[in-house]
Amino acid sequence: MVLGDSLSASYGIDQKRGWVYLLEQRLADKGYSYTVINASISGETTRGGLARFDKLLKQHNPEIVIVELGANDGLRGLPLDSMYTNLASIIEQSLSHEAHVVLVGMRIPPNYGRQYTQQFAATYERLARKYDVELVPFLLNGIADNSSMFQADGLHPVADAQPHILDNIWSYLVTLL
Repeated sequence: MVLGDSLSASYGIDQKRGWVYLLEQRLADKGYSYTVINASISGETTRGGLARFDKLLKQHNPEIVIVELGANDGLRGLPLDSMYTNLASIIEQSLSHEAHVVLVGMRIPPNYGRQYTQQFAATYERLARKYDVELVPFLLNGIADNSSMFQADGLHPVADAQPHILDNIWSYLVTLL
């Protein structure tokens, strides 16, 4: 199950070209018998994801949870301690349901200052260390500095970027399959 925001909800592109759909295809191509649930919503914050999470866990009983949340918290300048607490709760609930967790790290533009930006990125590292879960250091690694990989808004990746995003996640996910 993927719990994410617009970056996982295929914002602005055909769903069948998004990285989550491509993940389902790759799993099938490699002979893995997983069903992929995309529980991502554009605009989602860690608070919103947490509010929906218990119901999603009970409904889908996932073996693996990919948590791709936090970008909207950072873009809105929300308190990082709240983001940490929300993500920690999502991880704890996943682990208590015996699901493996892949935490997907994000980075944000320096709009809120160097300290906030650095602490934002470090939040994911702290959580991964504390809970001993897989950490994708940065979802957009390898494409973040390439404007041609983004839609006109400069925030959402184009369809051509989606296979690269999947590759960023795959190397951390495959160890759990």
